[in-house]
Amino acid sequence: MKKRAKSDPKAEVSLLMRAASALERLAPAALPERLPEKGDAFVWEPHLGALTPVAQVASIELQLLKAIESQRDTLIANTRRFADGLPANNALLWGARGMGKSSLVKAVHAHVNRGRKTALVLIEVHREDIASLPLLLRLLRAGKRRYLLFCDDLSFDKDDTSYKSLKAVLEGGIEGRPDNVLFYATSNRRHLMPRDMVDNERATAINPGEAVEEKVSLSDRFGLWLGFHNCSQDDYLAMIEAYAARYGLKLAPEELRARALAWAMGRGARSGRVAWQFIQDLAGELGKSI
Repeated sequence: MKKRAKSDPKAEVSLLMRAASALERLAPAALPERLPEKGDAFVWEPHLGALTPVAQVASIELQLLKAIESQRDTLIANTRRFADGLPANNALLWGARGMGKSSLVKAVHAHVNRGRKTALVLIEVHREDIASLPLLLRLLRAGKRRYLLFCDDLSFDKDDTSYKSLKAVLEGGIEGRPDNVLFYATSNRRHLMPRDMVDNERATAINPGEAVEEKVSLSDRFGLWLGFHNCSQDDYLAMIEAYAARYGLKLAPEELRARALAWAMGRGARSGRVAWQFIQDLAGELGKSI
């Protein structure tokens, strides 16, 4: 008979320590005992179980956002009601790229907070962290302030099940959404998923209506829908002129408009984003800071 090899106690202890360390890394981070009392903007970091403060939010002044006045006024009113402790709706800002959806959310947050004693807190939630929203709500439920959760460029693809976590946040779940939490999202897609994905569900499912309803119903849980559409040439030029005046970019009006239109033609689009990119290029050329 072969003799059984003697075990090495030191090697076994080392192996157990490595296993324990690996399990600790996989375990969700412990939630902090209390929320930050200072600051009005944070990023949710689920792997840390914490809110990381944002020293300065990258936002544009509200009055510089052109061609979206109706959406602006509606979102300001909804946000102010929530900040005042009144009922308000979760909002989905959907539509054309580069038309100021995310810029509007950040600008409205700054506008509503101006002169307010207790600031409305803006918390950015990354698209890939949607599944951790129930954990974040558990943290915020005990908070004394009011919290606006914001997810930019939200959308879901085939076999993505994280939308179920968002459904629970918006309406469902045994606890429901805390009264001190509101959710805003931006998306290029009205129903948060590609049109070909919806059509494919209808074509291949045994019960097409039920197959589509499961995913499309998510957007219905946003009480407020704000649509953003491609801007006209006049709107685009109004954006350019407002930016140029705000940042003191001295150029003859005819030349400014001609160069702005040439820039848009080169990009193949007119939008708030294209206007801002043109202004950045012009400011650099003129040696101006913006």
